[in-house]
Amino acid sequence: MTPFLKMHGLGNDFVVFDARKQALALDDAAARAIADRRHGIGCDQVIVIAPGRGTFDAVMKIQNADGGEVESCGNAARCVAKLLMQESGRDSVRIDTVGGALTCTKAEDGLVTVDMGAPKLMWDQVPLARATDTNLFRLNVDGKTYEASAVSVGNPHAVLFVEDADAAPVAELGPRIEHHPMFPARTNVEFVSQNRDDRLRMRVWERGVGITSACGTGACATAVAAFRRGLTGRKVEVVLDGGSLFIELRAGDDHILMTGPATLAFRGEVDIEALKP
Repeated sequence: MTPFLKMHGLGNDFVVFDARKQALALDDAAARAIADRRHGIGCDQVIVIAPGRGTFDAVMKIQNADGGEVESCGNAARCVAKLLMQESGRDSVRIDTVGGALTCTKAEDGLVTVDMGAPKLMWDQVPLARATDTNLFRLNVDGKTYEASAVSVGNPHAVLFVEDADAAPVAELGPRIEHHPMFPARTNVEFVSQNRDDRLRMRVWERGVGITSACGTGACATAVAAFRRGLTGRKVEVVLDGGSLFIELRAGDDHILMTGPATLAFRGEVDIEALKP
């Protein structure tokens, strides 16, 4: 039996394995079986914490519910950081991911702040299929044209500003854009409406997962896109289905600071091989 933690950030939920003392390699099939909400534990992403290298306290590996490995996950970073800070008694930790280094610190009221680094805004960094102005471009989907912004926060995002995010066709349009030829690595898709100068409403279609109640990197990408469009300032509240994240684009270096909760739901043990079909 392998011990695990079930954690979530605003309902974006994870099965977290600690592989710092004993190595754990999960193939795509194992990750899919663990994430299955009927036959497995159930989650949006499977997280493996591996030993840190150099100045890093840990390495975080992220697999989506479809089994594919992804570069970054802001909500999972807060969860892993909270575990590491509680364990060490420190107020700050550094986590290594495929998408880049993350520095995480304690914030007020039990929240965690993650320095997600500076966004990548060049078309080939997102990546997009061809040279494009990532601030505003047009996507043709099934004969209809949509305006979008593209941002990489360690992983790719397409941000669509709409009149009413709550009425947006996330389930229908999200997967069409995720697999659009414009995004060779596929993409996460955010549907965003503006409530006021410092508040945005966002719903998300996550690449390889589907609709989730929250997406930390998506909230960061949304804040970046809104600032670039002149819709907001550098500090904004992003209201997701599961609650709010607070995003700041730091002046000087444009690093994205994301603050939000990290919650432990329960602990358990699982026979991973027995879950596989």
